[in-house]
Parts: sequence; C-alpha cells; structure tokens
Amino acid sequence: MSISGKVDPVVRSVAATDIAEALVEGLRDFQALPIYGLVFGALYAAGGITIVLCLTAFGMVYLAYPLAAGFALIGPFVAIGLYEVSRRRERGEAVSFGAIWSAVRSRNEIGWMAFVTLFVFVIWMYQVRLLIALLLGLHASFSSFQEFMTLVLTTNEGLTFLIIGNAVGAVLSVILFSLTVVSFPLLLDREVDFVTAMVTSVRAVVTSPLPMIGWAAVIVMLLIVSALPYFLGLIVTLPVLGHATWHLYRRLVEPLPA
Repeated sequence: MSISGKVDPVVRSVAATDIAEALVEGLRDFQALPIYGLVFGALYAAGGITIVLCLTAFGMVYLAYPLAAGFALIGPFVAIGLYEVSRRRERGEAVSFGAIWSAVRSRNEIGWMAFVTLFVFVIWMYQVRLLIALLLGLHASFSSFQEFMTLVLTTNEGLTFLIIGNAVGAVLSVILFSLTVVSFPLLLDREVDFVTAMVTSVRAVVTSPLPMIGWAAVIVMLLIVSALPYFLGLIVTLPVLGHATWHLYRRLVEPLPA
C-alpha cells in the first residue's frame, strides 16, 4: 500500500527489446507532433547555454564540463511536458501547450519531484567545486576551459579529480535515474503521492536491472554528446528520449483496471 492508502502500482519486467521499441515509438511521437518536442528541446538547450554564459561571465568556464555531465540529471523534469504529449496522443486527446500546462500544474506532487531532481543537481555541482578545492587548490582559477582540461589530463591531482568526480557523478546519476525514470510519468498518469512514485520507480529498476541500466547509459551518453555542440543537439535528443520514456513507462507499470 502507498502512504495515501491506495494500492501500489504493479511493476512489470522489461527486456532490451522493450527499450528499442520504446525508442522507436518515441521517435514516432516526435515526428507526429514535432513542434512540442522542438520547443521543449530548445528550452532545455537554452537553459544550458545560459548557464554556460553565466559561468563564463563569472570566470568559471572550467565548470562547463561537469555542468554538461550534470545537466543530464534534470532531463526527466524538463521532459515532463513531452510525457503529457505522448499520453494525450496515446488517448487520442487534443494536444496544445495550454492543455499540457494545465495537466502538469494540476499534479501538485510533481513539484516535490522537481525539488528532488534539482536538489541532486545542486549536490552534483557542489561536489565538483569541493573536489576542485581539495585536489586542485582551494582558490583554483583557470583563464580558459583548455587550461583546466590540460591540468586535469596531465597531472596526478587532475586525474584523481577526474576519476573521483566521474565516480561520484555516476553514483548520483544512478540514484536520480532510479528515483525518476518512472515517477514523473506515473505522477502524470494517475493520482499517487511522490514518495509512492519514487518507490515504484526504484522497484522498476530493481525488477529489470540490466535493461534499465542500459537505458540509463543510452540517456546519459546521448544527452552528453548532444550537449557538446553548445547544447544544440538537445533540441532533437531530448524530445525523442522524453517520448520514449513515456512508452517505456507503459511497459514497466501495469495500467489501472478499466
């Protein structure tokens, strides 16, 4: 039972073929209604560009790499509008930006999940800054991203920073992925509390660990690669992954009885 007293969602196991099929269906949703995907993708990319410009203005351009890696963490939150597009298309309902906004705004528990997502992203960025202070110098500063990468790749301290930072980032990514891969679509689909949604999401990952780890790896790699050319690749990558996540959710969680 969930903390609200309702029956917990039933989780099903999935295979690698389900991941592939979800990706195909996600691409179809994007092709059918591209304007919504392009808008949400552009907003995501614009957010990344804005943050990088701010880092550059404050002389912290060396944080661009960890930002690009950590930016993938908030993807599930940004893609929530895309889940609603797929949900409405699946049901044959009219799709509009107003309808999407109304649906998202009506789910109060989504706000708590957004807080969890942003909290982990903040932790990611703070641990990067802490590692820089501990391993590269308390008052470390770099005039360019190239100077930062040269230090990271050519010194023992830099390589230690790279190894530990990526390891911590991987752990945070797995944790947040496990908490959100099902929770955001579930909160849109039915009335459950955010704790139940997170528990269901973790159960889905535990039930099908290898396929879900593979899905996480696909998401992270595509988002990072898409972020490299000034985040512009995210304009297409985010919507496809967002729609695909909805279809994967449909395979992972049994629908409510009619």
